[in-house]
Amino acid sequence: MTSRRAWIAAAGAALAGLWAGRAVFAQARQASATGQVRRIDAAHGKVTIKHGEIKELNLPAMTLVYQADPALLKGIQAGDEVRFTAVRKDTQYVLTAIDKR
Repeated sequence: MTSRRAWIAAAGAALAGLWAGRAVFAQARQASATGQVRRIDAAHGKVTIKHGEIKELNLPAMTLVYQADPALLKGIQAGDEVRFTAVRKDTQYVLTAIDKR
């Protein structure tokens, strides 16, 4: 009985580890896309971009607020067509690069 309980506990721990690893992998995904800047709030490190579907991040076509280092947003204005790279960190999407097209 003890070895069976130990096996079940070990199997449960292994499955939990797999799920945790999957979550980290999903959070580490990044993708590049194009879109149009709708709004910028550089003071708070936010930029709103209207873009098409981004499959790698499981995002449908939408307008979404991304977090961004304010330094990345210099020279970017509402209405600009941009190419950007983003990652998902926990429940937020964060820009790692952005350039005018």
